[in-house]
Amino acid sequence: MPPVPVQTSLAVQKDLPVDLRAIGNVEPIASIAIKAQVGGELIGVSFDEGQDVKKGDLLFTIQPRLYATQLAQAQANLARDRAQAANARRDMARQEELDRKGAGTKEELERSRAQAEATEATVKADEALVLIAETQLGYTTVESPIDGRTGAIRVRPGNLIKAGDEEPLTTVLQLAPIYTAFAVPEQHLADIRRAMAARKLAVTARDSRTGATLGEGTLTFIANSVDATTGNIMLKATFPNTEHALWPGAFVDVVLHLDTERGVTVVPTPAVSNGQRGAMLYVVKEDATAELRTIKTGRTVGQSTVVLEGVSVGEKIIVNGQSHLLPGAKVIEKHAGADAGKPPDGARK
Repeated sequence: MPPVPVQTSLAVQKDLPVDLRAIGNVEPIASIAIKAQVGGELIGVSFDEGQDVKKGDLLFTIQPRLYATQLAQAQANLARDRAQAANARRDMARQEELDRKGAGTKEELERSRAQAEATEATVKADEALVLIAETQLGYTTVESPIDGRTGAIRVRPGNLIKAGDEEPLTTVLQLAPIYTAFAVPEQHLADIRRAMAARKLAVTARDSRTGATLGEGTLTFIANSVDATTGNIMLKATFPNTEHALWPGAFVDVVLHLDTERGVTVVPTPAVSNGQRGAMLYVVKEDATAELRTIKTGRTVGQSTVVLEGVSVGEKIIVNGQSHLLPGAKVIEKHAGADAGKPPDGARK
């Protein structure tokens, strides 16, 4: 028979990643519902919907006139009572001096001391009222508690708002850094914990439609229990997300880089077939004949399969055309194929 045209590739030695793949959901680390702590007329909104804000940026302004008046009244009362307290202390000092000289009475001395203590207590109460009034006046300006992005503005200037309304004025979500939550089967838990104890585990988030990388992060959370209904363990990875490529609520493909198998023998996956004796492939011998070998395989990652036994590095493997072969048949290469390919991003099998 004439030589059978085949396509070949070399068995190569390379490092293969041990990856776990899952579907992840992007979650903000912090989601703050902005609510008013004092009531009044809303007179100003200092941001646009969907705007990035920094911690401390002004968001809303409530009419401060009433609270400024209450503060002024509290400060006036404090000044009056401080003057009265000072007068009571002077009166007590005079009574103590008279008592030392034997010219005073015990009743007057006790009365002056009681009056001084009462006025001092009044001053402390006034100071607390001033602090409350200052705090309420400060609440008339609502600032962002975190760096993040604002949501929809639910109340517009001119509306009256109440302290503690259930409906927030807006919501601020923290986008950088950000979480991605995902679940993996519980049988991987021991490997994950062992690897996490030794080093930080890298996690890649990819667009589920295009496969484009959206961010590189690290595994930061392992749930304290396995979900009994699904047999999965929940994990979270933290991403810097400085470019805001990850968006809260979005679903992404997650790759947890658990380990790397180094120096393994790899052949193209299409070269391997299964028969009655297990996994097999054809090897081109030096005399250009095809030899059928039974092999022992390991993991398959994308288009690469690890061969544990049966093939040596550098041997020529038939990738295409083996369906027309019989052991010992002469072969001819149609064209040189690529080696086993780049290390893919596949999942552990």
